[in-house]
Amino acid sequence: MQQVNLGIVGGGTVGGGVYQAVERNGALMASRLGVQLAVARVAVRDLQKKRPVKIPARKLTTHWREVVEDPAVQLVIELMGGTETAREVTLRAFELGKPVVTANKALISKHGEELFAAAQKHGVNFYYEASVAGGIPIIKVLREGLIGNRIARLYGILNGTCNYILTRMKREGAAYADVLADAQRLGYAEAEPSLDVDGLDALHKAGILASLAHGFWVNPKQIHVAGIRRIEQLDIQFAEKLGYTIKLLAVIKRGEGGNGKCPPIQVSVCPTLVPNTHVLASVNEVFNAVFVRGDIVGDTLYYGRGAGQDATASAVLSDLADAALDLKFGGQNRIPPFVPHERDGSVLPLAHVVTPFYVRLTVLDQPGVMAKVATILAENQIGISSVIQPEGHEGKRVPLILMIHDAPYAAMQRALQQISKLPVVKGKPVLYPVEHFD
Repeated sequence: MQQVNLGIVGGGTVGGGVYQAVERNGALMASRLGVQLAVARVAVRDLQKKRPVKIPARKLTTHWREVVEDPAVQLVIELMGGTETAREVTLRAFELGKPVVTANKALISKHGEELFAAAQKHGVNFYYEASVAGGIPIIKVLREGLIGNRIARLYGILNGTCNYILTRMKREGAAYADVLADAQRLGYAEAEPSLDVDGLDALHKAGILASLAHGFWVNPKQIHVAGIRRIEQLDIQFAEKLGYTIKLLAVIKRGEGGNGKCPPIQVSVCPTLVPNTHVLASVNEVFNAVFVRGDIVGDTLYYGRGAGQDATASAVLSDLADAALDLKFGGQNRIPPFVPHERDGSVLPLAHVVTPFYVRLTVLDQPGVMAKVATILAENQIGISSVIQPEGHEGKRVPLILMIHDAPYAAMQRALQQISKLPVVKGKPVLYPVEHFD
């Protein structure tokens, strides 16, 4: 049986998990593929560090070049994290004619276009299933399973940390800071949680999915992103009364028209009100889900663990299987890593995105407040679908909840700036989009 020697760069949680998974299920994969996988070298930062997964000392090195440039290594697995050294590792492997498997969404998001071009230039393959949604095979779905579909809509709950925090805030009525502290204690959130809670991790993943779904490289700087730090328990409770759940939702929508060109697409990641009747509202804890609507297949749903050692290792194993077969048969991947087939593709500016909204104002409890607010909204051609002035909020300041018909972001932001200047309005207005999955 043919053997493929693997070199792993990064021996942390994911790297250790991949090593362990190959040791555990390597024989099973060999029986299915007709190719034996063997880990030849592993690059780590510290040889003395105690690791939950035992890797023989003879295979360890602290120099990534000793892995990538080892003539015995045929396939490089980049699991080190970060972007700049990871980019250097990947490009060097390509120069040597070695395919690369990565789980690094930040690397793909920042340097994907360059890396795909380099892989093509050197005639090697680049695999990145594990970069988005962990154990959910969404990259393979978009590149292969739904290749005959135009993707009209794609919605994703792509960050398990945020989903865990929002689940507990809704279920227990807990405050954001308290749940974040628990998530850090349990290992679901980093000590410095910005990458997760500010939406940046989900932004990286959304950009990759948008690029694959629509055939042009989406610059992450064009993606609207907002995190969950400012979500208050009050808004979770009002959303529930209105029949919604707040989720950090990635939204990728194909626009209309385009004058013969590819219509612009909406790409955003922000807290969004999701109807409780929709399946994504019931995706809880650390789980991820991706909802895809194709013009032929209709609606499909992909659900599972989006992060963690085992979920990510499973996705890496999937890529290793593809890579091993490609090496066995001596060819590039049947479907290139990324095909830029929509040269005229563009991202719709946030100001032009039209959607329903949830608005919460803090106002003085006196007559005429609603009339003043409604006048400003009308002047900006914004319609109100419903209003709630809840009882039981004592004092001079009370919440006022507005559900808004479809309106452009620009009009909503302009109106809220005007509303916030009213003497009867206290504090900054709260604004979240509402998604009806039409």
